[in-house]
Amino acid sequence: MRFDEYVEEALYGPSGFYSSGRGIAGRRGGDFITSPEVGPLFGALIGRWLDQQWAQLGEPDPFRVIDLGAGPGTLVKAIERSDLRCGDVLQIGAADIATNAELPDDLSGCVIIANELLDNIPFQWLRSGDRLESAWVEGGQLGWKPVEDPQPQIEAVGEFPWIQQAASLVQNLLDRGASRLLAIDYGAETTAELADRGGWLRCYRGHHRNDDPLYQAGEWDITTDVPIDQLPTPAQVRTQADFLSELGLQELVDEGRAYWNDHAASPDLKAFEMRSRTNEAPALTDPDGLGAFFAMEWRTP
Repeated sequence: MRFDEYVEEALYGPSGFYSSGRGIAGRRGGDFITSPEVGPLFGALIGRWLDQQWAQLGEPDPFRVIDLGAGPGTLVKAIERSDLRCGDVLQIGAADIATNAELPDDLSGCVIIANELLDNIPFQWLRSGDRLESAWVEGGQLGWKPVEDPQPQIEAVGEFPWIQQAASLVQNLLDRGASRLLAIDYGAETTAELADRGGWLRCYRGHHRNDDPLYQAGEWDITTDVPIDQLPTPAQVRTQADFLSELGLQELVDEGRAYWNDHAASPDLKAFEMRSRTNEAPALTDPDGLGAFFAMEWRTP
């Protein structure tokens, strides 16, 4: 089967990594850490972003938001606990698997959040040379076959991912009326950059990384760095570190430090949560980790 079909089966088939319940985000008993699992600070900042979108859209009532690829729902819970100006009219839901069938047909005016989702949409594995070839998996071995028409118009030399399904998903969400789409993921601005540096295919289990997608199929997550140039052109792209800084990251850290200082003698639960912001912020903005992820925004009139 072609590599994207193999990924589909390995992740979402009957015994797949996610469909079987094996793929879990979290520190304890999980397979990987995403920004919401670092702590509630990330959700508070996304809440600020939602307030901005609500104001820009004319303060709609209701204000419909969907967390696509929500996993255990950590981000939604953090957002709901945040101090939101749009809180009284917020209708936030979650979809575990990024398939169109799980979303409402009418997304008019809806805001979509997709944190570390696009990397998990099945993708093809291509290599360029005398001809463009696609990876296939047969008998547990990786082989190569010529890419059939239509061929992707991608300028890159070497091996690289073709995220055709992820690009189609983004376009479909916008075509169905989503007013805002925020996607945060690891990646690169161009496919050529991924082909040049390599290491774009990532497999995870139990907080360990493995670069062989054929090893123990269904037991490991299979992901790719996202080449932004293969997606519909975003309205804005910046690193997660810059994105969170623009939303007032330092302000919330200072607020947390001040609250802890005022309550350290007899701390309540909120005091411990506020103190944790000083540890969460460096993890969320680490230039060698989560901070280097890209925050991509799409907007429709």
